[in-house]
Amino acid sequence: MPPTTSSDVISLTPIKRQTILVPIEGITPLIVHRFSEKAKKQMLLDQDKTRAKAKRDPQDPEAEYNAARYILDANRDGFPSVGFKAAIVGAARLFDGISMTALKQAIYVTGEGAEQLVHIQATPEMREDVTRVGMGTANLRYRPVYTPWSALLTVNFVPSMINESSVLALVDAAGMGGVGEWRPSAPKSATGSYGQFKVSDATTVSI
Repeated sequence: MPPTTSSDVISLTPIKRQTILVPIEGITPLIVHRFSEKAKKQMLLDQDKTRAKAKRDPQDPEAEYNAARYILDANRDGFPSVGFKAAIVGAARLFDGISMTALKQAIYVTGEGAEQLVHIQATPEMREDVTRVGMGTANLRYRPVYTPWSALLTVNFVPSMINESSVLALVDAAGMGGVGEWRPSAPKSATGSYGQFKVSDATTVSI
């Protein structure tokens, strides 16, 4: 074999990462619906064709409301960081010349704990809505709603691919599509207006 020359050696430098804290402020109420463990178990039972369908328990509004919350600890509610990342990546559709595929690798939002939640700075309240399921059967749904609300996003990005001002523009544009239930960008929501936000006037901090 011929000897290895310096031109044959692959030489890479570590990819630099940058993190900024971006304060956001809710423009419209945020509706959250965590998929509860009870709902997951019910789905498994419904899929078992060998079992007779059990009679569903009467609705417990308070229990359903609490099960729909993402809870960080006793005093703090949260929302999945991946929901904010999806909104930011989706906002690329509003700009020319941005590849959503590349953006998925160039930017992400960090949360807290095993579920990677972003703390929602607000007091939750119970919301009751009439929904349609199955063949149009009406049902009541109980979920938390936050208004007014705000959050501090920890946004990580690759500065060689996108600069800080562009990240802030994307986060702000992401607020047009919103997060949570009945948001404007939801695939099956023709009239949603909830969960919208904007980058607030607070100073953005790099860390």
